[in-house]
Formats: sequence, structure tokens, C-alpha cells
Amino acid sequence: MGGLAPERAQLPTSLPSAVNPPTDTVAPRLWALLPCAGNGSRSGAAGPKQYAPVAGQPMVLHTLAAFAAVERLAGVLVVVSPGDEFFDKRPSATFFVAPCGGSTRAQSVLNGLGALSAQGAAETDWVLVHDAARCLVTPAQINALIDACLPDAVGGLLALKLPDTLKREEGGRVAETVDRSDKWLAQTPQMFRLGALRDALVAAGDAVTDEASAMELAGHAPLLVEGSAQNFKVTYPQDFALAQAILAQR
Repeated sequence: MGGLAPERAQLPTSLPSAVNPPTDTVAPRLWALLPCAGNGSRSGAAGPKQYAPVAGQPMVLHTLAAFAAVERLAGVLVVVSPGDEFFDKRPSATFFVAPCGGSTRAQSVLNGLGALSAQGAAETDWVLVHDAARCLVTPAQINALIDACLPDAVGGLLALKLPDTLKREEGGRVAETVDRSDKWLAQTPQMFRLGALRDALVAAGDAVTDEASAMELAGHAPLLVEGSAQNFKVTYPQDFALAQAILAQR
């Protein structure tokens, strides 16, 4: 991975040569983008859940460690809210920080794509968007997604086939049992071309909750790449104990 010095007030004026290949290199680069501007209102944590401690360190640092181990990435961008000082005293050569987070996930990702473009990322470069609170993702899972998506025209996402019986509710009671054979739980990372994802997010607006949804609305059919049940998003108070146990076991 290219060595990118973190920057709080602004992004570096130019990326190091390790992530700026010669102009005759045509292969698209790979970037990771972590929206890290949420407030974690459902988690029960005292502050943003991505900074809550899990297995001895803030959750987001576990997430970043997984991406740091993926050598094919040109760089990792963390999008934080303006005024967020978490990374001020946590310099690292494996990621850089942009204080351009928005009020929604879609806005944060869109702003992050703009930050990557401003620093030289190409329209055809791939961007892997990942939830900062999915702290159990592994380098192997990230690499599996990359391997599956690189030859694909659209890109795709990690996902998990629905393991449980699915019910539709009306008034607090079961209205019907829904066929689950073709149902998947969307996970992250979600990997798409920078230009195509940006255009899809602009067209979709803030209503979409993940990048694949925006791509679907733009007429694309993202590839489903089997993920892991352990790659869950830490959302509720009980999720912290499960994440703690899994990380401790590793």
C-alpha cells in the first residue's frame, strides 16, 4: 500500500509517488473509502460508535488494520465530520483523513469520492467503500471481493445469503412467509468504479443506504460475492460483546 501521511485540516497537495504511477500505466488503481462521520445513535455508546473501544482499541482502528494488510490498495481515505479530532494524535502512513463528512452516508461517500478525484484518482479507478463499524472484516475477504470484481464490468459487494426464515409483518403479526432462496444480506466493502459510483450517487440522492442501491437505480446489476457472518456491522449494544469475543479469539 502506498504511504499516505494523514492530514487533518486538508488533504496533502500531492500523493506520494507510490500511489502516482507513471503516466503510461493504464491499469486502474484500487482505493478504499471509509465513511466515518456517523454518530452511532443506536449503539448506546457515549460518542460515535466507530471510536468506541473493542478488544483494547477503538473499533475503527481494527477496520483500518484489515485494509492496511491489503497491499494492492493505492491508499485508504477516512472521511470524518468537520471538527472531528479523533485522528489528530493518531498519525499513520497507511491512511489519510478528509474532514468532509456529510449528514448522511451517501453525502459522506460522495464527498470522499470528490476528495479522491481532487488528489488524482481516475474515473476508472476502483473504490472499495466500507463501513467503519464493520471491524471484523479480514484482508482475505477484501481480497476475495477484489479478485471477483476486477474482471467485472460493474463491480459488486460482499453479501451473505439469508440464513433464517423471513417473515413479512402487518400490525405486529406475521402476514406471510417470504421466499428466502434469492435473498441476500448486503455487507461491505462495496467495490465500483469511481466515476460510475459518483454519478449514481448524485442521481440517487440521500435516500440510498448503500452504494449498491445507487448503482441499481442507475440500471446496473452489482455482483454478489459471498462474505462471512462475522462481517457484521456493530450497531446495537449487544453487538459490541460479540465483536469483542471474535477479536479476542483471533
